[in-house]
Amino acid sequence: MSILGYDPKIYFTGRGALEAPSVGVKLTENDIVFRCNLITEKDGKVIDYSSGHITTEESKELMLFVNKKLGNEDIKFFPGISYRHILTIDKNRFSEELVCNAPHDFIGEKVTELLTKPRNEKAKETANMINKIILDSKDILEQHPINIKRKQEGKNMGNMVWPWSPGTIPKMKTFKELYNINGAVISAVDLIFGIGHYAGLDPIHVKGATGLYDTNYEGKADATIKALEKYDFVFVHVEAIDEASHAADLKLKIKTIEDFDKRLIGNVLKKVDLTNTVIAVTPDHATPIEVKTHTRDPVPFLIYKPNVNPDSVKEFNEYSTENGNFGIVKTIEFIKIVLENPINQ
Repeated sequence: MSILGYDPKIYFTGRGALEAPSVGVKLTENDIVFRCNLITEKDGKVIDYSSGHITTEESKELMLFVNKKLGNEDIKFFPGISYRHILTIDKNRFSEELVCNAPHDFIGEKVTELLTKPRNEKAKETANMINKIILDSKDILEQHPINIKRKQEGKNMGNMVWPWSPGTIPKMKTFKELYNINGAVISAVDLIFGIGHYAGLDPIHVKGATGLYDTNYEGKADATIKALEKYDFVFVHVEAIDEASHAADLKLKIKTIEDFDKRLIGNVLKKVDLTNTVIAVTPDHATPIEVKTHTRDPVPFLIYKPNVNPDSVKEFNEYSTENGNFGIVKTIEFIKIVLENPINQ
């Protein structure tokens, strides 16, 4: 076990365009794509980045309504899962040179202070357009029957759209091209499926996978075991721990970590052939309860390989793993270590 460090040049390549394939949006070289949250605004402030983890059924109707009211040939909204959606704009008319703020980083902050800013003169028209969409969306969404009902029920309304993380179609080699292996991805998050799409990983959707504390851990474990019969590599992603961190819910975070350990990893270990399987476990980033958002802190990782002697680390946390055999590893090197031949037989 050791520490996985982040190279900022690599860490920030996760771009909005990556979500699109899972949602079913056909992108072209002329598309600029944004991640687009459905958020809760109140008294001029960002109150909730997820609209109370609004249901997919509710948010789909709201986003289609937004597209009808604010979309056109050059500006299009596409519904995704829960609060996570997509906005595409025409690159021939608009610019991606924007400074956008992720809504989960600024809970309680004023909307007017978080609006999109242009990086250069060419991007001013685009920034103004995005900001007009943000501000106009409130009047449109707040009067929708779904939000009226949510308000009556004491739930956070999805009363504002928030585009962020602009990007274009990425150019990247697939796992097959890089490592000559085939693979699959299991998740409940469109962004992860999108990354998998461009990496050449086949998507596996598990019934009951929600991206929250109530996700189907056992279903993901079973899907992993089954996928290993067909694929060389399976990437399994769990979002629940991150969501609990954003909510600053310590009790829930502990529960999601325990569920991940017992109900997902535990079930995989019971059923997988440990004499012929490499297993790696790591967070993709830190999300401390104290700050309620992502940080660049190095994260712990564990790699198990058959017939490889373990190091002396007995606990999996940010501190004990500093004594692991690998030391601090840059992200781009991590997967190479996982896939390479055993290093200390």
